[in-house]
Amino acid sequence: MIPKLFEAFRLKSVTARNRIVVSPMCQYASRDGSPTDWHIAHLGRYAVGGAGTICREDTSSEATGRKTLHCAGLYRDEHVAEYRRLTDFVRSLGAVPAIQLGHAGSKASSKGPHETQTLAAMGKGWQTFSASNIPVNKDVAVPRAMSEADIAEVIGKWGLAVRRADAAGFDMVEIHGAHGYLIHQFLSPLTNDRTDGYGGDLAGRMRFALEVAREARRQWPASKPLLFRVSAVDGRGGVWSMDDTIALAGALKDCGVDVIDCSSGGVQGESPMPPVPRLPGYHVPYARRIKEATGLLTMAPGLVTGAAQAEELLQSGAVDLVAMARQLMYDSEWPVRAAEEFGLADFLDLFPPQFAFRLRDRQRARAMDINQPGARFPM
Repeated sequence: MIPKLFEAFRLKSVTARNRIVVSPMCQYASRDGSPTDWHIAHLGRYAVGGAGTICREDTSSEATGRKTLHCAGLYRDEHVAEYRRLTDFVRSLGAVPAIQLGHAGSKASSKGPHETQTLAAMGKGWQTFSASNIPVNKDVAVPRAMSEADIAEVIGKWGLAVRRADAAGFDMVEIHGAHGYLIHQFLSPLTNDRTDGYGGDLAGRMRFALEVAREARRQWPASKPLLFRVSAVDGRGGVWSMDDTIALAGALKDCGVDVIDCSSGGVQGESPMPPVPRLPGYHVPYARRIKEATGLLTMAPGLVTGAAQAEELLQSGAVDLVAMARQLMYDSEWPVRAAEEFGLADFLDLFPPQFAFRLRDRQRARAMDINQPGARFPM
């Protein structure tokens, strides 16, 4: 019997060879939003290693939505052909190419992890904007509160980015609504004190997220899956709760979202809400509650490191896809090793032919009794 982890995952017109998803991982290696050779090497590792779906890092819908000058973007038509190189390559290796589209809001115009100076200190920063003129944390500048015209413009640019993602050959799009970025800044009352239709009660604060989702669904082919990443709970000092997330997820389902990707954190405050404990599979309980409440498909990253652990999560029904990031950075051939651990006879088929035939030769050589007269190793 094939482990659920290695069953083909079929959703709409897309089929992935297994249920292992490479989570988006910001690389801070883009040039004016464009991918570079680093991204070919980075994403190629996971495709060679056997992952089913590979999601490109958080990619901004406009230049001013990037966290840093070196963050990815899909805000120019010229980007389409550049990303097509990536999607064609990933698909040629047997994996499904996906992309996460986001906007940093007040977290934009920041310094990257490899930089020592802020963009403002280097004279390269720009005015950020958000739901209100409240910074998401003390390390970022005070943003400008968006007007309703600004909101409409940003939603339109998100839609254009989704359309470009389709033209670039991506098979799944994930909207980034988590981690304290722009959508999350609208959702949280800690960063949204608006008094118009985009603030106030939960319905008002959810409006921006839902309008982005509707526009994305409108621009994205009906035959392709649409995902949405949530911060299921804020964590330390926050106010966004699981009840809020369940309400949001239900409304997103009505907007045409197919999968909820469950993460956490991003907005902190002074409430008694505790930090999220970093235990193995720590986002899975959130995914389970969303699935039970809404019937949506779910996915959850967060300290998933072992094959048996991943299989147990899928068998439990809490998630439909297992998302991994750091473990795959450490061991990009994890899917092949997991398949071997489960005793799958064709585990080497997860590798591309250039690897697989050599490794099969080695298997055959090892199977031979080299002490027998006339035993020969294959060339």
